[in-house]
Amino acid sequence: MKNILLAMSGGVDSSVAALLLRERGCRVTGAYIRTWKSEEEVFSDCPWQQEIEEARAVAKKIGIDFRVLNFIEEYHEKVVHYMVEGYRKGFTPNPDTMCNREMKFGVFLDYALSNGFEGVATGHYCRISHRPDNGIELLEGLDKNKDQSYFLALVRKEQLKHILFPIGDLTKPEVRQLAHRAKLPNADKKDSQGICFLGKVRIADFLAGYIEDSPGEIVSADGRVLGRHGGLHKFTLGQRRGIGVPSNTDNEAYVVVAKDSAKNWLVVGFDQPSTCSLYTNTWALIELNFLHFPPEDGSTILARPRYRDPATPIIINWNEEGCATVHFHEPQRAIAPGQVCALYQGEQLLGGGIFDQSIGS
Repeated sequence: MKNILLAMSGGVDSSVAALLLRERGCRVTGAYIRTWKSEEEVFSDCPWQQEIEEARAVAKKIGIDFRVLNFIEEYHEKVVHYMVEGYRKGFTPNPDTMCNREMKFGVFLDYALSNGFEGVATGHYCRISHRPDNGIELLEGLDKNKDQSYFLALVRKEQLKHILFPIGDLTKPEVRQLAHRAKLPNADKKDSQGICFLGKVRIADFLAGYIEDSPGEIVSADGRVLGRHGGLHKFTLGQRRGIGVPSNTDNEAYVVVAKDSAKNWLVVGFDQPSTCSLYTNTWALIELNFLHFPPEDGSTILARPRYRDPATPIIINWNEEGCATVHFHEPQRAIAPGQVCALYQGEQLLGGGIFDQSIGS
C-alpha cells in the first residue's frame, strides 16, 4: 500500500508511524478522528482541541497533509451507546475494543477506501504478518510491555488486509528516539491513559449523566442485608473501596463478589480463593470472532481475560449455538460478564469473544 490515511491522535506513537510511512515512500495523509462535541464536556474533559493542534503541528513538521474528520454521531452510536447500555445491563463493556472494530477499522477505514486511499495505519503496538498462502496474521507487538493486540481481538478478518501498524516492530524507547531524532514537537508527550472521551472524569461520574440511580440492597453471600447501594452500574467485581459497608469484626475488608440484576443486589464477601465466588475456572464465551479458522474443539490455546493479564492456557470447547466454553488451567479472579477475552496461539492473535457467564470451577 502506498496511499495511506493515518489516524493521528497528537501522541508520539501515531506521529512516529507517520514519520516511518513517509520514509518508506508512502503518500501519507494524517487524520484526527473527532468523537466528542464541546457541549457534552460537562461530563468530559477530553482535550480534543489541543490534540488536533499537536497532530497538525507534527504533520506540518513531517510534511504530510492533515485533515480533521467528524465522526461524532457514529462514535455515539457505536461506542458510547454500547458502553452505557452495557453498564445499564450490569455488564463490564470494553469501549476501546469496540472503538477499534467499529471506528478505526470500521467507519474510518470505510471513509479511507471510499476516498481513494488503499488502507489505513495507526500507532498500535501490533504486527501484521503475511503468510505464503496469502493469509494475514496479527501478532503481538515486539514491545511486550506496550503490546496492544488485546484491543484488536474483535477486529474482523476482512479488515486486516487494509491495515498497517508501522511501529509494531519497535519498542517504546526506540519510538521516542526516532521522535527526538526527527525533532517532532511532541517527542516527550506522555502516553494517554484510559478512555479518550472521559479524560480525567471517573467512569461512575460519567455514567451518572446517562443512567439514573437505582438503589438496592448490599447483601452478604449468605443473604444478610448489610447496607444500601446507589446502583449496580457504579460497582465492579473485585472492588474493595467505596462499597459503603464496614469490614467484619476480624477487620477483613468486603469486596464485590457478584451483582444480581434480577434482585438488584450487590453481593459482597471476602477475597479468599478457596471459598470466594470471585475465582472461577470455566466461562461461556459469546460473540466469538476469529481472524482465521477457529481452533479445534478441545484444543489448548492461550487466553488473556484483561489487557494487563498474562496469556494463560485454556481448553476451548464448542457448543451447538456457535458459542464456546473456555476452561482456564488456573482460577481467574473477578472476570465479569461483558469483558473481552483475547485468544492466542503463541504471539498470534486468533481472535476473541465476550464473557457471558461463569459455569463454575
